[in-house]
Amino acid sequence: MENTKQEAWNTPQPIRQENKKVLAGVLALIFPYFGIHKFILGYTQEGIIQIIVSIVTCGLGSVIGFVEGIIYLTKSDEEFYQTYQVGKKGWF
Repeated sequence: MENTKQEAWNTPQPIRQENKKVLAGVLALIFPYFGIHKFILGYTQEGIIQIIVSIVTCGLGSVIGFVEGIIYLTKSDEEFYQTYQVGKKGWF
């Protein structure tokens, strides 16, 4: 008698892509002036620019981060992943 069940450790698992959409989106809405969402996505230079712009404009530059948070959260998971994590699009 042949056993057709496979053991769990021996079953290939699909590769799971790490999607940082919700984390980056929420941080962009809560702390847009710090550019934390940029650092989460691996955009160190853009994060530093976001902080400098926010300081120079007395916080008005944080509108950019807020808008980015809305854009991040309204994109589909796959679209966000392809645009910001694979394609490395730094702004908007």
